[in-house]
Amino acid sequence: MFVPPAPLKKHWRASSFFQAIQFFFNKVKTFSFKTIPGSITAAKGYAASGVFCDIKRLGTGKGSDKGYKRDLALIVSKAEATVVGTFTTNQVCAAPVKLCVQRMKCGKARAIVANSGNANACTGEQGLKDAQTMAELTAKALKISADDVLVASTGRIGVTLPMENVEKGIEKAAGLLVSDETATSLVTESIMTSDTKPKAIAVEFQLGGVTVRLGGVCKGAGMIQPGMSPTGARPALIPLHATMLCFITTDAAVESKTLQKALNEAVANSFNRITVDGDMSTNDTVLVLANGLAKNPLLTAANKEDFETFQAALSHVTLALAKMIVMDGEGVSRFVTVRVNGAKDFKDADAAARAVANSALVKTSWCGGDPNWGRILDALGYSAATIVENKVDVGYSQPGSKTVVYSLEKGRPTSVTFAELCKITALKEFDLHINLNLGSGNALIYSADLTEAYVDFNKGDISDPTSLGG
Repeated sequence: MFVPPAPLKKHWRASSFFQAIQFFFNKVKTFSFKTIPGSITAAKGYAASGVFCDIKRLGTGKGSDKGYKRDLALIVSKAEATVVGTFTTNQVCAAPVKLCVQRMKCGKARAIVANSGNANACTGEQGLKDAQTMAELTAKALKISADDVLVASTGRIGVTLPMENVEKGIEKAAGLLVSDETATSLVTESIMTSDTKPKAIAVEFQLGGVTVRLGGVCKGAGMIQPGMSPTGARPALIPLHATMLCFITTDAAVESKTLQKALNEAVANSFNRITVDGDMSTNDTVLVLANGLAKNPLLTAANKEDFETFQAALSHVTLALAKMIVMDGEGVSRFVTVRVNGAKDFKDADAAARAVANSALVKTSWCGGDPNWGRILDALGYSAATIVENKVDVGYSQPGSKTVVYSLEKGRPTSVTFAELCKITALKEFDLHINLNLGSGNALIYSADLTEAYVDFNKGDISDPTSLGG
């Protein structure tokens, strides 16, 4: 049974959020995962490659490296794999997203071809033809069906793909597939745009008495506030806001509906919980391939214990990757977890958290390490959530700490000094705690500050047309 910690000194107390989390972990099964190298080729039966084919040409925007840098990747499964995905709910979505949404209906795939430097978005009928051609070229090179190839793109919006270069890149990549650890760096470099760091992870765990592996890579640094769904349609609770791409592979045998259910849950609590700048991309995509080569008994949701294990592993991987995106956000100097507690319901909690996490005034104060609770209250007040000013608490803590330093209680400033608050908000990572004291709704958002570097990177320079672009 959970026993609350001893009372803390005035204006310092254990938040009810952390008490709830502690109680939860005392009650539920603890899952154990072994972190292993290899990311998307850690699981059995996968190979990958990455090549330079000069898609990132002049005019592809500041986010693209104009030098010799890989810009096209292939990920291939030795066996036919079950495939599921989630996609941007932006009403303006890229051609590869439209193609993938259609191909999710058959539920099977063998390969993913992805490029950076060009989003193939807002490119009309030509863009759709080019996405289809990418799949056909990949299929020809791999000697598989074009229907078994998925396509993803990231980069500048509104420019057609240099298809001659793409064709040469696909042919080259198909001949350079590898299954060792070098595949990770090849793929991560190939999909990066304004990212400064590769983002990859893999884990190993037991499923049905069999060792299973699951790994993934992702990219993203700007134009980040994903709100994805399995079909690209907008669920009621997903917000209407540079692309994030994520590719996950596993050798587990998983029934299609079960895999989609697990991915929906994982994405809802990871990629759909992050924001760098509040902008939803036209290209956001998460794809999962499960080829079954681990030979575990086919996993279905009816096998509750094994499903919980798989769900936990997938959620662990997606959350780790999602946090990497925020930490590597354009110009980011601070990583802030916004925790809203005590809202009327989840919808209100989510609205309140997003209003604070995306406020330019709040984010710029974080940049300076300023615990400016006035700006936080202002953002709460204009959010869609129900707010009663004289019931709001605002506090700060070190990441994951149970000890919260409150600057505001019941809408009134506490006696905690500015210097005490700044000790926390000066950290590169900290948690912001908001209790609305109106109900049981809770939500959190992983966010970041807004710096001069972000503005400098994203502002246009009409004297240098090569720096302009989506």
